[in-house]
Amino acid sequence: MESQEILIKDATILNPLGNGNCEEKKSSVLIKDNKIAEISEDIDDCVDKVIDAKDKILMPGFVNTHTHLSMTLLRGLADDMELDTWLNDNIWPMEAHLNKEYCYAGALLGALEMIKSGTTTFSDMYFYMDGVAQAVEESGIRGVLSYGMIDFGIEEKRENEFKENISLIKNFNNTADGRITTMFGPHSCYTASVDLLERVRKEANKYDVGIHIHMNETIKEINDVGEAHDNKRPFELLDSIGFLGDDVVAAHCVWLDENEMKLIKDNGVSVSHNPCSNMKLASGSAPVGELLDKGINVALGTDGASSNNNLDMFDEMKFASLLSKVSTLNPSVLNANEVINMATINGAKALNLDVGSIEVGKKADLILVDTNTPIMTPSSAIIASNLVYSANGSNVDTTICNGQVLMENKKVLTLNEEDILSKAKSAISEMKELRAADE
Repeated sequence: MESQEILIKDATILNPLGNGNCEEKKSSVLIKDNKIAEISEDIDDCVDKVIDAKDKILMPGFVNTHTHLSMTLLRGLADDMELDTWLNDNIWPMEAHLNKEYCYAGALLGALEMIKSGTTTFSDMYFYMDGVAQAVEESGIRGVLSYGMIDFGIEEKRENEFKENISLIKNFNNTADGRITTMFGPHSCYTASVDLLERVRKEANKYDVGIHIHMNETIKEINDVGEAHDNKRPFELLDSIGFLGDDVVAAHCVWLDENEMKLIKDNGVSVSHNPCSNMKLASGSAPVGELLDKGINVALGTDGASSNNNLDMFDEMKFASLLSKVSTLNPSVLNANEVINMATINGAKALNLDVGSIEVGKKADLILVDTNTPIMTPSSAIIASNLVYSANGSNVDTTICNGQVLMENKKVLTLNEEDILSKAKSAISEMKELRAADE
């Protein structure tokens, strides 16, 4: 896409520093060639486009480190049940009827929702990922894509999973002006065999891509892995086969013991915390404060829209903080600045992307949050507090990714909202009919 010089003028900047703190200042930002070119109070406004940021907070776009984007189609399908029943009796039977067209429709719906609520990067693990890649290309958002690999120990299925994930890497890594990158996506230690996990490590090294995996989400998972693997806990199993490394993003990590936390720290693994999904499925509360205290990189994710039920990272930030406070009975744990870091710069670190903070030379993935609204009035003395405890996705006024304006004045410019909603409704209606015919 043709590059524009964009000046964001007179903004109140909130910049995550990567150490649990944020910097606040008044300044203007110049975007040139998809990057942040200058940050100053005095920038020449002789540019292609000027955005007046008065009464707005300029911050990095959110980095959602764990999604199943096309599961927007399954929103509200199976609520108020624990993970095992939710997955086996409801989600997997519906997913049996997915195809590329449906996943494309669901991914467009998810991209639309994320753009409108300030997410500029998402890390996805799902199926028919060529359809998801097409949605990323068209929407202008940034996507880190992996194929959800499940073999249950079946060799034929295992070979197919590698064929799918390697095809994704070869066809889409570093495409869409660099907005699409890829990873391997072994689903978990309880759905993927040791043979699959060992080969994932080798293939990830070969293709120089990361690994995205579900870990330690429920007590049942811990017990099942222990029974199958000589009483090893999930991270102990992965450590024993040389799987762990600083290119691994482990989603959930709710039930961890001290040794597993040490393995995470020693191997540089990043954790994707998914509080809304963990609460809704009654999986538990991850020890996020303890992980951060140990120097572990903890990012934030929404999980899929069928276990959340939205992709709003403002919700995720607020619930992350509140869940940690109530589970530890400590109101000071996981403060607003720490949560902002988790939702931005920590996520960028987990995914090895040059985004997540407002610095010269970084990719211009930025959002403007409107403060001139009832729920943002009066403004807190600490900007981060207003963003975490008061705001929601509807406060996002402008979303910019890779230097391109995707939404301005709350109007999405890259997608046809009406058409996307219609396609999504048709897709889920057809899937429900197919599912009903199975019964």
